[in-house]
Amino acid sequence: MLKKVYKNLVFAPGCALMLYKPDLVEKIHKQLESKFGKMDVLTTCCKKKPDVPEFSKIINVCPGCDKRFEFDYRNISTISLWEVFDEPGFFAFPDYKGRHMSIIDACPTRNKVIVQEAIRSLLVKMNIEIVEPAYTKTKSTCCGSGIYGDVPVEMVIDAMKRRTAEMPENDVVVYCVSCIKSVHNGGKRPQYLPDLLFSEETFPQTTDPDEWYAELNKYIEDNSWL
Repeated sequence: MLKKVYKNLVFAPGCALMLYKPDLVEKIHKQLESKFGKMDVLTTCCKKKPDVPEFSKIINVCPGCDKRFEFDYRNISTISLWEVFDEPGFFAFPDYKGRHMSIIDACPTRNKVIVQEAIRSLLVKMNIEIVEPAYTKTKSTCCGSGIYGDVPVEMVIDAMKRRTAEMPENDVVVYCVSCIKSVHNGGKRPQYLPDLLFSEETFPQTTDPDEWYAELNKYIEDNSWL
């Protein structure tokens, strides 16, 4: 188990999940502490230098956080929550009785096969039948959110619809909160991985790209001191 290797484990839920479902953050944190003991929660945005001890191992949920913690900061390392939950005996998984779902891989983890495989392992453990789209894993294409700010919002919506249309199933597993919005805007049902793990329904909430990123940026600004 990770506890035997790393002394300074820190849980980073990410701003988007904190904004989406803070009670879900608490459930994940409780599960981590039940296995590893007391663990701090890093709530400052990953774009700001994390105030954590040297040589900490950050357990992250957000794909963007995963990438930034790995490449942008010295003397800390990162591991996805999915790799942790995939460890034998770590979690009691719900049973979705063979429901068919497709999956969108988030852009920041496009080249992280270990993350992609851990996520698929979790889905298998939840008895979910994965129906992969043509472009998946390392060949996955953006859900549409990644081009926000570079092109008019109408083009962003069009990209979301095109990517979602590639999904063979109506239920689409995502592990990025912005992907929730994209799949909903594309006309299919997003199934957010933390929601699936804790048997909760995924709610798209704010789906207009301008409104969503304004809401997210405001949250980051208002909570930058935490």
